[in-house]
Amino acid sequence: MAKIKSIYECIECGYKSAKWMGKCPACGSWESFVEVSEEKNKTTLKPSKVLKINEIEKEEIERFSSGDAELDLVLGGGIVPGSLVLIGGSPGVGKSTLMLKLAGNLNKKVLYVAGEESPGQIKIRAERLGVKNKNLFLMPEIVLENIIEEIKKEYDLVIIDSIQTIYSQNLQSAPGSVSQVREATFELMRIAKEKKIPIFIIGHITKEGSIAGPRVLEHMVDTVLYFEGETNRELRILRAFKNRFGSTSEIGIFEMTSKGLISAKNKSFFSKKATPGSAITVILEGTRPIVLEVQALVSESYSIPKRSATGFDLSRLNMILALLEKKLNLPLNQYDVFINVTGGIKINEPAADLAIISAIVSSFRNRPISKESVFIGEVSLVGDIRDVAGLETRLKEAANLGFKKAIVPSKPLNEPLKCYEVKEVEKLIEWM
Repeated sequence: MAKIKSIYECIECGYKSAKWMGKCPACGSWESFVEVSEEKNKTTLKPSKVLKINEIEKEEIERFSSGDAELDLVLGGGIVPGSLVLIGGSPGVGKSTLMLKLAGNLNKKVLYVAGEESPGQIKIRAERLGVKNKNLFLMPEIVLENIIEEIKKEYDLVIIDSIQTIYSQNLQSAPGSVSQVREATFELMRIAKEKKIPIFIIGHITKEGSIAGPRVLEHMVDTVLYFEGETNRELRILRAFKNRFGSTSEIGIFEMTSKGLISAKNKSFFSKKATPGSAITVILEGTRPIVLEVQALVSESYSIPKRSATGFDLSRLNMILALLEKKLNLPLNQYDVFINVTGGIKINEPAADLAIISAIVSSFRNRPISKESVFIGEVSLVGDIRDVAGLETRLKEAANLGFKKAIVPSKPLNEPLKCYEVKEVEKLIEWM
């Protein structure tokens, strides 16, 4: 019998070496090598049949609702049978809570594999969330082979919490290692496609913010969702970074309450009180317009001027400040400037530039802006204010929330509210 050869594998990036190494030459991690056995697979598989593309029948994507409109939106319209969905996020952000809520919403046979918590702990959370699905089954198990055998007993949906705790008895490495995560994901993907069972797997993230395990993990699954938010804030954002069955531009907005996660679709992210340094804008996340408040604080600096931005790109803020100094002769190089986007939402598009400038000037001059107005527009380096995509959609959302005026680069064909055209930054100051 041939001797099984041992190799060493980096648990961070999957780099393999014939001998143990203190530092991984691929990713630079220290003390990350573990010993694994390598057994050559001599099985010869029968080759697949080659098909002409015009002879292949188109496969219609069927979906069923998760019972949560926000989750359905991010998934592209609902859950696809046979799909493998990976959900990542920082500890305590609400991944397990969201999955337990999903299991309770469905009137289907659901298997919840708990690799981290005991059934008693999950039961306490289920009662708090009001889970009433009598066909929800808990399985405290971390051995992959046992989980696969249970999944074969015909479930409608499976939840794995979490993929880093699952290990295969066929591998010698520890749970959470690159080889174990890769093997577990591959077997779950195989059983999901074979049985047409949707499987949701929860993944931990590293300190850099990416999902722990090999990068190939994200390539293997059908959908990758990231749960964003801070544990000291109630707002949570569910964002799709990969989706083979839908768009990746949609987001789900949740609010963490004593009864678990609830939809925050109708939650307002602005104050109706007019104060200096506050302006309202409308951003677009996928097809969803979100009206929110941007705040600026400009104060005299007694040392090196500070620049800080929460929810807004700092480099873009520096560009805007340089533009204001050049075009409007504002001595902002002598002032500290702080920007904050309310609600914990991050702005990833330039449509809020006009609102940022308005808030900065308002704070600098200590003059409040009317809370009946919204500012929408992208500002260029030469001081022009340019159009943004989906302007009518943004204006309709602002009108529905009671706003009366909009400062925009150009008027749309249909004006749901009173629009004022501003083509240059200098004209904005005159309007204010």
